[in-house]
Amino acid sequence: MGPTLEMRRGDKVRMNVRSELVEIATLHWHGFHLPAAADGGPHQPVAPGETWSPAFEVRQRASLFWYHSHAHQRAGPQVYAGLAGAIYVRDDESERLDLPNEYGVDDIPLVVQDRAFSSDGSFVYSASMHSRMMGARGDTLLVNGTVDSVFEAASDRLRLRVLNGSNARFYSFSFSDARSFHLIASDGGLLERPLHSKSVLLAPGERAQIVVDLSDGRAAELRARSAGNMGMGGGMMGRGMMGRERLDGGMGGGSDFGVLDILPGISRRRGASLPRQLVSLPAADASVAVRQRRFVLDMGMGMMGGFTINGKSMDMQRIDERVPMNEWEIWQIENASMMAHPFHIHDVQFRILDRDGKPPPAGEQGLKDTVVVNSRESVRLLLRFEDYADPDLPYMYHCHILEHEDAGMMGQFVVTR
Repeated sequence: MGPTLEMRRGDKVRMNVRSELVEIATLHWHGFHLPAAADGGPHQPVAPGETWSPAFEVRQRASLFWYHSHAHQRAGPQVYAGLAGAIYVRDDESERLDLPNEYGVDDIPLVVQDRAFSSDGSFVYSASMHSRMMGARGDTLLVNGTVDSVFEAASDRLRLRVLNGSNARFYSFSFSDARSFHLIASDGGLLERPLHSKSVLLAPGERAQIVVDLSDGRAAELRARSAGNMGMGGGMMGRGMMGRERLDGGMGGGSDFGVLDILPGISRRRGASLPRQLVSLPAADASVAVRQRRFVLDMGMGMMGGFTINGKSMDMQRIDERVPMNEWEIWQIENASMMAHPFHIHDVQFRILDRDGKPPPAGEQGLKDTVVVNSRESVRLLLRFEDYADPDLPYMYHCHILEHEDAGMMGQFVVTR
């Protein structure tokens, strides 16, 4: 894994990205609101021996974000090989709350990635047709780049910032002793209030922050059950809480992974209570939208694949959408294929309006940049691009199963004045 980066809202940063690889790479700041020239998508390649130095202001709310390769048709193998890392963004609003907030002590990131190893310990990245169709999967779980992870708790409350950094696998996270926790944040920041739960389901690219009570003094084990993405239903909280996720059935394992063993240490008692309200978020109001766009995700199941959005595969020379700056829009994402796809939009945090006309579960009512769209489902998103018009340089929208992105399930849009 790359190093964890930390920055504050309002910071002006310059990132010096030097490549010592033997192939073209990029580095995308996933979830960040920033100019297209600094986005790190396929239009900002870093050649071997070169340094790319994007500069931007940190403008999103405090949360866990991440950086990873977004090289054209090579994101899958490059992320698999380790080109990714976590980013903490902090702000005054979140730090005024009584939440665990000391990095490495009572606030830790968990970047979860499945990998396959050869007998000499090197990664095995499969380029088979099955991996192309279903996404690359491994039989060993890495957490922050390690196996069999252990953490000695020094507080009665522990904040876990969980990122599904896998190429393709979906996970349902829960504790082996069925203890409950509070979900406090999704991709783009804190929820309005803590949500009591016993499990949470994350697709590739999605993040969640949970606070677990350790005041009973017992060891706790966080586990990740591999959840299938063939015909899944529900939303982030709904799928996990209601038990509607379908476990992999021959689609990569049906595996149950250990994520983190939490051992009780010398505890600094803080109590287990959380604020009743975390932040104030305006209601997602569809009536403010001035237009609606439709995006249909599909994939062929034959030898040729055929990964498309609105019937078209990714073309670096084609701009698919031109989006006026500072106007509310509804993006309707429809999934015509037989498997679920996590849909990611660059540069923006959106709100989910509904799933097949029904309100999203509580855990999906915050700020998001990646949303699961299940087979034959239609999800409506409310969004607005507030800054950084550029008629020439595009942002991306795509499936975050990286092999699907590489195979063409991606489009481009520019923000215009």
